[in-house]
Amino acid sequence: MGNGSLTGAVIAVAGAGGPAGQATLVRLAEAGAVVVGADNSAERLAEAVDAARYARGGATVTGETVDLLDLDSARQWAARIEKEHGRIDGLVHLVGGWRGSSGFAETDLADWDLLEKLLIRTVQHTSLAFFDALQRSDRGRYVLTSAAGAQKPTAGNAAYSAAKAAAESWTLAMADGFRKAGGEDGPRSAAAILVVKALVHDAMRAERPNAKFAGFTDVKDLAEAIEGVWQRPAAEVNGNRLWLTEKP
Repeated sequence: MGNGSLTGAVIAVAGAGGPAGQATLVRLAEAGAVVVGADNSAERLAEAVDAARYARGGATVTGETVDLLDLDSARQWAARIEKEHGRIDGLVHLVGGWRGSSGFAETDLADWDLLEKLLIRTVQHTSLAFFDALQRSDRGRYVLTSAAGAQKPTAGNAAYSAAKAAAESWTLAMADGFRKAGGEDGPRSAAAILVVKALVHDAMRAERPNAKFAGFTDVKDLAEAIEGVWQRPAAEVNGNRLWLTEKP
């Protein structure tokens, strides 16, 4: 059972149907939050919502298929959440995707076209759609999950690393918006970046029982770190990268 640390908080999770999303829905529900997940796969989303409801009987966990590549859809989603629950205290951004190549010269720019949508556009849309509501909250948090490769790109990951770096930069600009809005009192709300090397979950371990996954972050540990962003003062996490792996 959760510790009730987020009792009464209303938190939206973008990309809720993936392994990290599922773990995060469960963790936030156990902590007492009202959780609203979105994913572009209705089937995966339903599974994630069911798992979170089961993990904490009586938890309010709902899901909605939202096209986060469309700014109006993202804005309407935020408006519906605030209208229904009266507030929004968080947006956890877990929309992912990866494409890579064997080396730098082999980079396919079609990979960039896809990753720019998945890793940058969705961040632009959720941040713009939720900024005002998070600013109204007394504990608003925008949490981006990023990769260490944004700081130290490898030859075969040019498109992925550049997209992650752009998403980080965008999120840090949002953080500056919170800082400016807070004035002399400091930010009321915060935008923070959780940095992992890569994520691992039970199904991956089952598929590759001999793999070491060195330096990888388990999705359950990521979910714990996401909950932890609310346990620290806004001024402490706003505009900061919180490393869950070794800095490169």
